[in-house]
Amino acid sequence: MSEPIRTPAGDALNDLVLDLFRLNSRMLAAGDRLVAGLGLTSARWQVLGAIVIAERPQPVAWLARDLGANRQNVQRIVNDLHKEGLVAFGANPHHQRAQLVVLTDKGRQAFDAAMRLQAPWVNRLADGLVVRDLNTMHAVITALRRKLEGDMDAEEQS
Repeated sequence: MSEPIRTPAGDALNDLVLDLFRLNSRMLAAGDRLVAGLGLTSARWQVLGAIVIAERPQPVAWLARDLGANRQNVQRIVNDLHKEGLVAFGANPHHQRAQLVVLTDKGRQAFDAAMRLQAPWVNRLADGLVVRDLNTMHAVITALRRKLEGDMDAEEQS
């Protein structure tokens, strides 16, 4: 059986995807180390961030969608955050069972502490990189994410 033939763009994207997989693993490990002293993990920090960014309390399914993550995994993390007192559950006027996830004061303090650690870390990581290159990379990654989200939406509708 012959190897599938990739276009030059397909080859370049394949190389980028493989590096993104490696980068994701390294970022998660670095994030875990960075916030371990706060009793957080990268996953918990990420969910807290999604709650902070949301304009209002959201159900777990919406948080998972915003994170591009599996609802069951986000539910497990939210349950852990609830046990730690970092989030609370509120009534959802639009759905009986899908409670809203609400950040507690303790959760806000933990998130803010993580962000205070993150700022000098990300500044060191960015040192020597060209801002224009970072902005271009961000635009490319955003375009790829949107294409994949569109593909997933089309699959769900069919």
